[in-house]
Amino acid sequence: MRAVVLRRFGGPEELRPAELPEPEAGQGESVIDVTLAGLNFADLEVREGVYAPPRLPAVLGADVVGRRRSDGRRVVALLRAGGGYAQVAVARDAYTVEVPAGIDDAQAVGLLEQGCTAYGALVTAGRLRPGDSVAVAAAAGGVGHLAVQLALALGAGPVAAVASTPEKRAFVRSLGAQVAVGRAEELGEALPNGVDLYLDSVGGQELRAGLAAVAPFGRLVSVGARGGLSDTLAMDDLTGRSVGVHGLWMQQVLAAPQVFARASGMLFTLARRGLLTARIDRVVPLAGVGAAHAAMAARATMGKVLVDVRA
Repeated sequence: MRAVVLRRFGGPEELRPAELPEPEAGQGESVIDVTLAGLNFADLEVREGVYAPPRLPAVLGADVVGRRRSDGRRVVALLRAGGGYAQVAVARDAYTVEVPAGIDDAQAVGLLEQGCTAYGALVTAGRLRPGDSVAVAAAAGGVGHLAVQLALALGAGPVAAVASTPEKRAFVRSLGAQVAVGRAEELGEALPNGVDLYLDSVGGQELRAGLAAVAPFGRLVSVGARGGLSDTLAMDDLTGRSVGVHGLWMQQVLAAPQVFARASGMLFTLARRGLLTARIDRVVPLAGVGAAHAAMAARATMGKVLVDVRA
């Protein structure tokens, strides 16, 4: 099979197509003939060796869609140990979901990984209630643009989006966000009463600015720290306004089968009703994975980036 292989940690140029033997399924696993694989921001950190570094050589990629060989059914799967940038992948059956009719491959893989993260942050950790005001950091990104739509579909409002460029702010407004600002520190002026729930994926000073925008008795949920963790929050940051801070790791969503089932079921239900759509930024061939990594690192993408492993 053809795959993209990482033989040493480093820049996007280290991701190179190669021929590899097909992987074999173990107990509780299935072989999938992949059509599309997803790129996630965490892949960039794995490539650099700063997050969950795998044993090299390695094939990265955490989500795929394709046909399950055992029964020919169309499935989307999450791969916690990587292996997605390839024509054939092996996935745990527990992390595999049949794709409902009416949802194409691009939407299926565009929704599951980042959609489950958004659901876990808003609903499971964030305890979102109808009528809550919500703000989403990096709102034009893979998780962010789904979180904006999901919050609206679940009755939140107003929903605010933090996005770095005018183009991205126009995009999140097109999704239904009533407020769009360039930085979290601008939320205080746009929403002077604060927000009930803030979803952060940036960390560092942006997290602190987002926390300052949370209303008394509100919550902040962190799903990542692509901007770094410059310091640690003190209890004084929380008790003065009676706010809570939660973290969410996608692995915990998968470790709770009922949460994963509820999340994936809701995502596909909303998608079939036209209330949730993954924006596909671009689809690249295997030889274009390195360039796609570079584009993501430069914040030049909006929504989901996919790999057509057949091209």
